[in-house]
Amino acid sequence: MKLRCPQWLFLLSLSWLNLSAYSAGTELLPIRGLHCGVPGPNDVAMCAKFIREALPKEGVNTLVLEINYKYQFKRHPELAQEGALSQADVEELVAACKDAGVQLIPQFNCLGHQSWSRHTFPLLTKYPEFDESPGKYPDNEGIYCRSYCPLHPNVHQVVFALIDELAEVFQAGAFHVGMDEVFILGDEDCPRCQTKSKAELFAGEVTALHDHLARSQRTMWMWSDRFINGEITGIGEWEASQNGTEAAILQVPKDIVMCDWHYEKAHATAPYFALHGFPVVSCPWRKADVALGQLEIIQKVRQYANEPVKQRMLGVLQTTWCGMSSFVRAYNGEEGVRSESARESADCFKKLFAAIREMKN
Repeated sequence: MKLRCPQWLFLLSLSWLNLSAYSAGTELLPIRGLHCGVPGPNDVAMCAKFIREALPKEGVNTLVLEINYKYQFKRHPELAQEGALSQADVEELVAACKDAGVQLIPQFNCLGHQSWSRHTFPLLTKYPEFDESPGKYPDNEGIYCRSYCPLHPNVHQVVFALIDELAEVFQAGAFHVGMDEVFILGDEDCPRCQTKSKAELFAGEVTALHDHLARSQRTMWMWSDRFINGEITGIGEWEASQNGTEAAILQVPKDIVMCDWHYEKAHATAPYFALHGFPVVSCPWRKADVALGQLEIIQKVRQYANEPVKQRMLGVLQTTWCGMSSFVRAYNGEEGVRSESARESADCFKKLFAAIREMKN
């Protein structure tokens, strides 16, 4: 019988470690990333300047831009939102990243996050038959975000076309598919999903997206929260899962880059993914102490773990949860930035990357 280390035992063992008792590692992290929402068309030039000038100075080598429906799709023009970027806008950002030596990774939210507040996004507005819970929750009352049905026979034809177009115009060797905070899955009224386990459904969609990207030799990135047992670890239902999807970790390909996000505490879950065979990046947001705690865990594992585990601890991806335009203005110290997320994430970013640069000194 093959024995596996349960999540609770692994996390408990890490809690006994006094990480401060060890000397800091000195290797530069392979991934030193920033995640931003897409800028508006009028701010592309400003953001391109930031990419060329600020990112190399800070030591950033990876930029994840969350696009979703903010691109003027040619294959499905009906799915572009107002204020979407043109192909020329994207090409300007791509050129800036090439000049700066920064890997540019587009993101499109798959499965969940198909709505926000009362606003349902274009995929389920234009193709309501793809909704996992069609006709339910008028005005999205009582839910967090809608999901598309992963078993609908036509949904991937559309989703894959969007992914392919974004990957091509961004000239991307990797693609981020989102997949965080999926709460509507295996709905009891969905004729296709109602008899399936949530872990089976989640693993199936992850694998379908992975295999599609693999056919064009692209690496898949995704948020990792649905693979963590939120009840056993005590992390809860947001940064981890309490609806049964965590078992999917044993059913998906191992070359997916797991983006392990934690914002209030530096939970020691990144090594859990590395021990399961996945490359992983830790993702802070607005609290510098949390970001530095995550960095310390990465350093210690990379310093003392066996080589295979060490090599899977790739680095960090600073999240911002605002448009890139707001983040750049906050980073530049401009007055009048209304987004609290922009101000807090810019401060966290500066402190985290200063600490990363110190690692090689």
